[in-house]
Formats: sequence, C-alpha cells, structure tokens
Amino acid sequence: MLRVLITRPRSQADDFAGALTAAGMEPIFFPVIEIGRVDDSSALDAALLSLDRFDWMILTSVNGVEAVWERLEALNIGALPANLRIAAIGPKTAAALQAHGIVPDFIPGEYIAEAILPGLGDLYGRSVLLPRAELARKALAEAIQQAGGNPREIIAYHTLPARPDSDALQALHAGVDVVTFTSSSTVRNFVSLARAEGLNPAALPGNPLIACIGPVTAATAREESLAVGVVADEYTTEGLVKAIQDMAQATRRMKG
Repeated sequence: MLRVLITRPRSQADDFAGALTAAGMEPIFFPVIEIGRVDDSSALDAALLSLDRFDWMILTSVNGVEAVWERLEALNIGALPANLRIAAIGPKTAAALQAHGIVPDFIPGEYIAEAILPGLGDLYGRSVLLPRAELARKALAEAIQQAGGNPREIIAYHTLPARPDSDALQALHAGVDVVTFTSSSTVRNFVSLARAEGLNPAALPGNPLIACIGPVTAATAREESLAVGVVADEYTTEGLVKAIQDMAQATRRMKG
C-alpha cells in the first residue's frame, strides 16, 4: 500500500484523503500551510462595497471565495451588482461559489490562471477585481494589464506556515512513497520544513515520488530542486490521485 503525504491545509484535506483511501493508498496528513484571514480587511471591504465599479471578479481558489463571502456577509451585502461577472478557476472554486448561490459566468478549460484570459472577452478599459493570497502569482494581473484592462489585486487571505504532528514527521523521516503538492505554497513550506528537520528535500528518505497537481506547482517544485515524477492532467485532487495510480500501475508493469 502506497503511503502518501498530503501537504495541503488539514481543514481541506479530507476529500483528498478519502480519494486516496478509495484508491487503495494510505493518506498521511502532513499540513505545511494553513489559511488565515487578513488582520485589516479595509481594502477588501472597500472593494466589495464598490463592486458595481468592476466588470469582472476572478476567484482563483476556494479560500478566495470563502474570504470574500465572509466579508460580504459582514458588510450585509446580500446581492451582487447585475453588471458584475464572475470567473472561477477550477471546479472546486466554482462549487464553492455555487454553494453561495452564484453560478460563475466563466470557468476555463484549464485550471490555471493564464487560461482564463481568452474567456473574458475584450478587457480594454475593463476593471477586474482579483481577491488573492499575499503570495499569489502576478501572472494573471500582468496579463490583464497587457490586454488593456485595469486589474485590482486585493489581499483577501494569508497562507501561513503550519507544522505537522510528531507522527507525520516520523513518517517523513522513516520514508514514504509519495509526497503530494497542491500549490506552490505547499512546495515552499515543505522544503523549508524538511530542511529544518535536517533533511535534504531533493533526497528524502525512501526516495518518494513527487506528485504535483498542475504545471505551476510542478514548476515551483523544480525550482526547489525536487525531481517531479507526476503532474496531474486534470488539475484537481481527483486528477492527482489518478495520476499517482497510473504511475504506480506503470511501475508495477515494468517490474513485472
């Protein structure tokens, strides 16, 4: 049975763990990040109170959706302006919006920021609100600006370092089969934690498979000198489970 580290926040790991278990793998919760709200929400509040000035709001994660809706409720904003269109990156983000009664106007075929631009139409002179984490990539905002749009980036939440429990750390030291990464933040914080534990992230005990949810996360892993073995074709945790399964089956065939 493959032992698989889950590095995403513990509060968001149950579905992933369930999918791994259903696939015959053993999930090990190894959260290296947690999500925190901003101490000062005044900039986000100001943007939400003037949503009618924006043409698009682009939400790139479930965390972004929840941070925005938390403030909308606190501000007693019950309905979004009719002119505002909503874009969601990824099915989980779209599902989070739908849970709040919002059907996204656009979901890109690829679940990465750059893939969203063609679906937004002519952005010249358009105002685009981008609620994000403080460490989020600038690629989307830069692309909108290059297309003549006016991106407004607002920090809606923080990605904070977390420390796994002692059992999870012992599992890492003993050696696991797979280490999964679902964002660039999970990569960077895992690498920092591994070094603090006296380990070489590029030569971990047991030589585990490094599995990434998509190309952006994989690029970050390679920047950190990790040998990426698997990148999911579908950039979801379900896609990542399938990619790990496929790699495991291919490895068994080669050994057989």
